Amino acid sequence: MNVAKRPILSMLVALQSAIVVTGGAVRLTGSGLGCPTWPQCTGASYAPVPHQAQGQLHAWIEFGNRLITVLLVLVILAAVVGALFWSRNCERSERRKIRLLALAQLLGIIGQIVLGGITVLTHLNPFSVAAHFLLSIVVIAGALSLRNRVLRTARIAIASPSRQLSQILVLLTGFVITLGTVVTGSGPHAGDIAAKRFTIDPRTISWLHADSVIALISLSLGLILLLQVQRAASSIRYKFTLFIAIALGQGIIGYAQYFTKLPVLLVAAHLLGATLLWLALWDAAFASHSFTRATTRTNSQAEINEDHAI
Repeated sequence: MNVAKRPILSMLVALQSAIVVTGGAVRLTGSGLGCPTWPQCTGASYAPVPHQAQGQLHAWIEFGNRLITVLLVLVILAAVVGALFWSRNCERSERRKIRLLALAQLLGIIGQIVLGGITVLTHLNPFSVAAHFLLSIVVIAGALSLRNRVLRTARIAIASPSRQLSQILVLLTGFVITLGTVVTGSGPHAGDIAAKRFTIDPRTISWLHADSVIALISLSLGLILLLQVQRAASSIRYKFTLFIAIALGQGIIGYAQYFTKLPVLLVAAHLLGATLLWLALWDAAFASHSFTRATTRTNSQAEINEDHAI
């Protein structure tokens, strides 16, 4: 079981991230209602049928996304069983955290399946579409935390006020991503030509989203400078620098897609970038103990030092 630890947990993070991208592909190809009902695909069939009214391509794109969800469920079950085994020799509080994170993955996929069904049955209501995506962002963070805790990846606490600034950075990034779902729900790529949109001016919400990204990048640069002044560990500075690089790339893609009338490939790249952005930031926040209490940070650092000594 220990041999499978890294592959299972890495696949968990990869699939939780991939489902966001494949879900985006469903939306961008207009296949959101390729399977017009749920849990069946059409009528009494759980798979697409020949000569389906929605078209074979749209049906199979949506059905393919559902199949990836099935694979994700299997990996989550393996991770939950594995977490019970891998955490058995951990200190009590750490064992509890690992098992709660594993349980959260199980609850998260149940929530995703329910939200997916609601999304289809409400004909791609933009509120349920946005909730579907935002729940993915939460479970991606949980999957990465579970992986890093079980594999005991190196963590080095950063000092105040860098720690507080990194916390604000995470919250601001969450806000930026949430605004992105509103931009999407107001634009042309809603998953089906007849799908409802948010009754918000797309131009106004797009510029608000762009302004929040500028604020995010500015705050990130300030954090990097502060970490440099405080002589934070190079590994921590690298992780936050990687986040800034992805954020800059996202900004460029965002402006490009806006001024070129939202071509599908650029929108897809922007969605992938948002997922990578969140992964990079959450990895940096985890590694730097951004949301860990002081006493826990001290104990964790002592455990790491003890491991290195051994």
